[in-house]
Amino acid sequence: MDGNTIDPAKSIPLFYTGQSIFLTGATGFLGKVYIEKILRSCPDVQEIFLLMRSKKGLSLNERLEEMLNSPLYDKLREEQPSNFKKLIPVSGDISKENLGLSAVDRQMLAERVTIIIHSAATVKFNDSLKHAILINTRSTRDICILAESMKNLIALVYISTAYTQLNNSFIEEKAYPPIADWRKMIKVAESLDEYILNIFTSKCLDTIPNTYIISKNLAESVIQEYSSSLHCAIVRPSIVISSLKDPFPGYINGFNGPMGILTAGGKGLLRVGYANKHTSQNDIPVDTVINTIILVSWKLGLTIYSPGSTFIVNSTFPEKNISFQEFCDKACRLSDEIPFEKVVWTPYPIFTESFTKYYILTILLHILPAVLIDLILKLSGRRPELLKLQRKIYVANYTLRHFTCNEWKFENTNSQALMSLMPPDNREMFSIDLSNVDMKEYIRNGTIGIKKYLLYEDMNRLDAAKAHRKRVVLFIATFKTVIAIGMLWMMYKWILLN
Repeated sequence: MDGNTIDPAKSIPLFYTGQSIFLTGATGFLGKVYIEKILRSCPDVQEIFLLMRSKKGLSLNERLEEMLNSPLYDKLREEQPSNFKKLIPVSGDISKENLGLSAVDRQMLAERVTIIIHSAATVKFNDSLKHAILINTRSTRDICILAESMKNLIALVYISTAYTQLNNSFIEEKAYPPIADWRKMIKVAESLDEYILNIFTSKCLDTIPNTYIISKNLAESVIQEYSSSLHCAIVRPSIVISSLKDPFPGYINGFNGPMGILTAGGKGLLRVGYANKHTSQNDIPVDTVINTIILVSWKLGLTIYSPGSTFIVNSTFPEKNISFQEFCDKACRLSDEIPFEKVVWTPYPIFTESFTKYYILTILLHILPAVLIDLILKLSGRRPELLKLQRKIYVANYTLRHFTCNEWKFENTNSQALMSLMPPDNREMFSIDLSNVDMKEYIRNGTIGIKKYLLYEDMNRLDAAKAHRKRVVLFIATFKTVIAIGMLWMMYKWILLN
């Protein structure tokens, strides 16, 4: 078997039999879905070590138990309940040097782990450069150092982002030159204080939109360098959103990125967006990304290691992806059928690429109404919170501006190759084919997912939500009519006086 050929008889579940996986980012969106998929679809996996830290007074086991109570794991609970015992939390912290691992745990991992999935990262676009580099870049170096001590390691898969090379309109599945020396940047982040680093960051961000992109770009160069001694791969997802079908349609875990914007729009809180409405947004279902990670590990484990080579896969939506405006139009039309509860306005935002226009409309349509409503809430004895929420929406929209106003194309040669390598009886379970996605149905399921898993709204209350929405529509129509009549009256009086 050569380096590009896989025995078709080697099924994916069979490959994972007896494998010991070390997963970082276990409590993140990708990590949670990866755990569910592996334990259910590859039931004979030996064990999964989860790098975790205690949080909110909970021990590692308590935090893991709390996480596993999610509806995400209901299907796994039904089909493979005993596999939960294969999850082994390991105390650590990617923000600390050497991952915060104890000597005992490092030795255990070195002896037992065969596959590493490095998914942990800070995904905040407005993080300080220091924080982003220590978490996203230094942790990747420390993962590679740990990997070199592992006796039976067959694959190290790093989860990057499709947007590490924004200067290229077409992003290929290849290694690109780094923007800086990752060793020097780690030393800078470790040694300089925040004030000096902030000055340095402002110079870096002349050409790169945020610290997240800088740190992920540097992390890729770490992987490329360590590929001389490790069997490495890089998976580059685009913007990860709700699940397409696995373990069920519409699962979502957080308000980051487009899902937060979609939620704010559906609630009527987002009435103006900073975006090019004709731009094609590259959103990717989370289960497609997870299947890609599983397939990449499988391919690495069954091919001959070639020192110095890094297998890179762009996990992105095909070129026929719909535009930003089309996506929002479909979502807005669904608001009649599946409205969110307690909407404050109809969900039909205005989009503009002009910052001046965006800023003015934000003041008029977001800030001033929020101040008025908060004043009414305060006078009625309730807590004012709309202005604070509108500030968050503004920051989120402004932070995403580089991605909502620009467009990139992505090579998908390696994704296509992975699909062709799969044994026929594995292709449905581990599909990464998005060529026949029904976007209307996908957005519908995503909207239901937001209601259920982010807003915790009961679908049995849908009739009440529809009734409330009708009242809001009637109020808006009345309000606009009163404003129009008032303006006509003022014009009439002005004409009479002149």
